Amino acid sequence: MNTDKNYAIRLDQNDNLASFRKEFYISNETIYLDGNSLGLMSKRAETAVTTLMNSWKTYAIDGWTEGKHPWFYLSEKLGGMSAQLVGAKPEEVIITGSTTTNLHQLVATFFHPTNEKNKILADELNFPSDIYALKSQLQLKGLDPADHLLQIKSKNGYTLDTQSIIDRMQEDVALIVLPGVLYRSGQILDMERLTKEAHQRNILIGFDLCHSIGSIPHQLSEWDVDFAFWCTYKHLNGGPGSVGGLYVNEKHFGKEPGLAGWFSSAKEKQFDMEHTLTAAEDAGAFQIGTPHVLSVAPLLGSLEMFEEAGIEEIRKKSLRLTNYLMQLIDSELADYHFKIANPRDDKTRGGHVFLEHPEAARICKALKAEGIVPDFRNPNGIRLAPVALYNTFEDVWQTVQMLKTIMREERYKKYENKRGVIA
Repeated sequence: MNTDKNYAIRLDQNDNLASFRKEFYISNETIYLDGNSLGLMSKRAETAVTTLMNSWKTYAIDGWTEGKHPWFYLSEKLGGMSAQLVGAKPEEVIITGSTTTNLHQLVATFFHPTNEKNKILADELNFPSDIYALKSQLQLKGLDPADHLLQIKSKNGYTLDTQSIIDRMQEDVALIVLPGVLYRSGQILDMERLTKEAHQRNILIGFDLCHSIGSIPHQLSEWDVDFAFWCTYKHLNGGPGSVGGLYVNEKHFGKEPGLAGWFSSAKEKQFDMEHTLTAAEDAGAFQIGTPHVLSVAPLLGSLEMFEEAGIEEIRKKSLRLTNYLMQLIDSELADYHFKIANPRDDKTRGGHVFLEHPEAARICKALKAEGIVPDFRNPNGIRLAPVALYNTFEDVWQTVQMLKTIMREERYKKYENKRGVIA
């Protein structure tokens, strides 16, 4: 393993995505490795916000139908721009809501328990918000989550076994909701196989793509996935609280939305003001409320960059970055009790590296004090996410060297081994 800094510099010189780095606001004092929690702000995103602010200023109410980006069609426009990231047709994707509200919408739409099929299958490693939503939906149906929410156990605390999930796809399961990429370990689930196995058993299946969209390619339509949902503020760099997205397979078009609202309407019927919903005949039917125009604006700029870079090229660089990071950790930090807990093989590793260490909270604080921004996951996890559009191989090299210094000099001991309010 070449641990020389010049090797990292040579890798950067041969990076065909290097030009995108200048698109982002990056502090010269900071190495930002938390893009899987909140992506950095881009100049194009800033311009897009200004553009939509000006459309409000210029057109007022007529901004709904006038200007460069008419607001009435903005969710559909951005859905079309997102479609290539999830491997879908433009009409199968809509930018709307948030991760959790979209999950509520999709479960309300697709979960119809019967006496024979009345359970939801999930997992024990998923992000808490998804589990809260699934429990709420069960309770709304008068079902006890303790009996009707099944959570696949992890054999090692980090990853899920595909066969274990398949084995529990039994006759009592009506719906499956799983992450595309696990938020802690970064494991990529085999969405294609899981979908095929679910459908063979007459079970609907959907995926949370929060940690996979913008990081790995998907082929949702080809895989015949029933639905998916995601946030846009991580790898998609949509900004804090930016509007989420959802996918519904075209075979489900015409299905009544479980949670209907005005923007569920077919566009040409919406202003008829009828009290009987005529739902849109595409993914737009699963909108609920008015688009959050100013919160969705940054995606106009961000998604444009994804179109130019291409998700396949982004994935190639991401794999090179995380492979390089793991190799440096193995070589430079072998004496300091770090454990790489994410999958090492390219096929099942997402866009970040997950380290475990007994002093993880203190180490994260020490890194931030030195200008390196990681992500702490309770109780002892450190996530490092070198993002293909703006991180460099030199960033990775410098991070590992600083980790080595922090451990060798025990700088982390200056800090309490306890998470902050937000971690």
